[in-house]
Amino acid sequence: MTGKATRQARMVRLMTALAAVEGYTLTALPDVRLLRSDRPLPVTPVLYEPGIVIVCQGRKRGFWAGQTILYDAQHVLAVSVPVPFTMETEASASAPLLALYLTLDFQVLADLVVQLDELVGPAQARPASMASTPMDDRVAESVLRLLEAMRSPVELRVLGPALVREIYFRVLGGEQGATMRAALGLRGQFGRIARAIRRLHATCGERITVDALARDAGMSVPTFHTHFRSVTGSSPMQYLKAMRLHQARLLMLRNGRTAAAASADVGYASASQFSREFKRFFGRSPGDEVARLRAGLAMPQAPGEATWVASH
Repeated sequence: MTGKATRQARMVRLMTALAAVEGYTLTALPDVRLLRSDRPLPVTPVLYEPGIVIVCQGRKRGFWAGQTILYDAQHVLAVSVPVPFTMETEASASAPLLALYLTLDFQVLADLVVQLDELVGPAQARPASMASTPMDDRVAESVLRLLEAMRSPVELRVLGPALVREIYFRVLGGEQGATMRAALGLRGQFGRIARAIRRLHATCGERITVDALARDAGMSVPTFHTHFRSVTGSSPMQYLKAMRLHQARLLMLRNGRTAAAASADVGYASASQFSREFKRFFGRSPGDEVARLRAGLAMPQAPGEATWVASH
């Protein structure tokens, strides 16, 4: 067995032990979660918060803006701006999907971006909302060290934050690093749209108009539409609808809200309209979808107040 294969096998053994339950496993680091899936999952809508997804075993395919985005044991997915897309998962009981999710800590990232800009110059690449690129040996070694530390609560608390920062550094300095640094810099039109998206997530259940978003971004409505679609792959109102449906699903799943209550929480005036749009979007009624998730995947609530609407 080669050194790379030995390292990969070690990562799988560690992840199998750490993520013993199908679904999400929280860790002592609030921005780090583990995912295990023992079955293939058909194409389903998802909304990732800004973060890094590292698959140690199995395969995911995302479908967004006419692109197929592969992320598996040979690729790292980086999400700079949350965008709704659809995804399918390849997994089985004998070879479960095992993945590590790192929610971006923007304070740590901002510090790294400043240092990198000073040392190697500002990123000249075009910013990207989401990108998947091959995982190089340095990223893989950093991930393995983080998984090793997870075996000890003391090591994880003491060394974990530095190891996560190391993974950020490796990703920012890797093949996709320039596009991610450009996106995180929030410069130009991309930055204006990214700030509008952050506002949408912060005011999910409130009434908001495209006119107001465009005005805040300093753009005309047609220009705002054009740039919003280029960043997210959808129109502002399509994005808002997807975000609200994802949030309602989480409210029903984690908080036990009824469909009527969840629909009101996210800004729907009509519960029947919500149920129709929910079924059209997820392919199941609200009750059936929540029952499916409860039966299949553990989805614990992360500690602290959520900054982003996210549904994986």
